[in-house]
Amino acid sequence: MAGLSTPDWLRQRAATTPRRNALRGASEAWSFAELDARVDRAAALLLSWKVRSGDRVGIRAQNSAGYVVAVHALMRLGAVLVPINTRLTDAEVEWQAHDARLARILTDVDLAALLESPAAKSHPREFAFEEYHSVLYTSGTTGKPKGAILTYGNHWWSATASALNLGLLPDDSWLVCLPLFHVGGLSILLRSVICGITALVQPRFDAAEVNRAIDEQGLSIVSLVSTMLDRMLSLRDGRHYPSTLRCVLLGGGPAPLPLLERAAALGIPVVQTYGLTETASQLTTLAPEDAITKLGSAGKPLMGSQLRLGPEGEILVRGPSVSPGYLNGTTAVDADGWLHTGDLGRLDEDGYLYVLDRRDDLIVSGGENVYPAEVEAALLAHAAVADAGVIGVPDAEWGRTVAAFVVLANGSAVTSQELRAFCGERLAAYKVPRSIEFRESLPRNAAGKLLRRELRLSA
Repeated sequence: MAGLSTPDWLRQRAATTPRRNALRGASEAWSFAELDARVDRAAALLLSWKVRSGDRVGIRAQNSAGYVVAVHALMRLGAVLVPINTRLTDAEVEWQAHDARLARILTDVDLAALLESPAAKSHPREFAFEEYHSVLYTSGTTGKPKGAILTYGNHWWSATASALNLGLLPDDSWLVCLPLFHVGGLSILLRSVICGITALVQPRFDAAEVNRAIDEQGLSIVSLVSTMLDRMLSLRDGRHYPSTLRCVLLGGGPAPLPLLERAAALGIPVVQTYGLTETASQLTTLAPEDAITKLGSAGKPLMGSQLRLGPEGEILVRGPSVSPGYLNGTTAVDADGWLHTGDLGRLDEDGYLYVLDRRDDLIVSGGENVYPAEVEAALLAHAAVADAGVIGVPDAEWGRTVAAFVVLANGSAVTSQELRAFCGERLAAYKVPRSIEFRESLPRNAAGKLLRRELRLSA
């Protein structure tokens, strides 16, 4: 990809389909031409704030139209975007700012100012595929987080491969309720301009608001994680979703089969997807036509990408959307270009991927492998269980045994013995939790992923 470049994505999109809807926010509804003009104005203001090409600029803010404008304005200036998790403490932010050598951190106040900046001249620019677009910090489930570098080429190939899998319709609109500091949210903004579809940006995930957007605004695609979908279904009272919703991408780890079955019963076209920060979001995604026949699978690699299983079933991936490396100078891939994900999976006879768990979370009990996600799925199948997390704990006889942490649904009551018996009907004896502890809530990151490392620390 060395030497390849493209015109500014938003500028070219605005020239090609200027009147097409680009963004809908809390109080905004802009065409691509309008978004392009606002980005020029924001870029001029950033220049007056001494933001220059090559600078690394953090954004520590909630989802908003201003966030969208800032992302494109930084691209137009050649600055490198570094999204910052809004749930981090000041000390954690300070560490990331030092690690990334940030020139500036934009806040909600700054983003609001970008929307008020006066008219400005155009800032034409081309995007070189090997150029750094963004640095996104991994969740840091073990040790300090690492800043994964994503290039313009990584994002471009991710967006085009996604479109080749899901297809494009003239009136497509994609809901952004994942945080924009997460690659799952950020990637939608870039797909929007590359593919020419509307991004409907919500400030945060709210199950009722997502349901309302699907029902009333003709939303066609939404990206979620399992806990989000579960909350949406719980509010639905058995009502089917409209046919305008053509795809729900479900990521963030293995999805419980009972949840997928509930969704299918309500007419939700769920397609599981698998990706990482280091792959610029999706790497494999189930094709829509396989949503029912391959229920629970994360599909096959998107066009241009490859996948194979390494020792112990570790998922290895290779392709143009894979990060070239991390800010500390380490590469993300081996000598043959394969990224070792640390995730475990299996391939069925047709080559479809089923994600099992993180390799670090695998529980080896008496020589048998136990995948926490499988045990969590069994617990979540019980009507009284709202959330579940499973880890391995030391055991003198078996090496490690299974421990579960459960959040009960409102008004529900069940004993640990009843839950163990329930699991025993669905799982081999060595997979059944030896202990079950009830909690008010479980630790999850802003993208909804269960933080098993925190469970282990609190066990």
